[in-house]
Amino acid sequence: MKSQNVVGPRIRQIRYQQALTQDELAARCGALGWDISRGTLSKIEAQVRRVTDRELWYLATALRTSLEDLYPKKMKAPKRSER
Repeated sequence: MKSQNVVGPRIRQIRYQQALTQDELAARCGALGWDISRGTLSKIEAQVRRVTDRELWYLATALRTSLEDLYPKKMKAPKRSER
């Protein structure tokens, strides 16, 4: 099966680094206005669900990190000066 997103493993890694459960991250997203279940978050982390731009913003904000940090190191999003 082809991966549906490239950010899932980084989201999981950052969540682990912050000692957050999937339920806790889902609750943070909910506090921001995105009603996401633990199961949906699991699918994102496993790369079996696509992620919209808006959802990426929610995840980065809930993880208290930048959008750039959600991308794999070998596939960083271009910086504003490089666009």
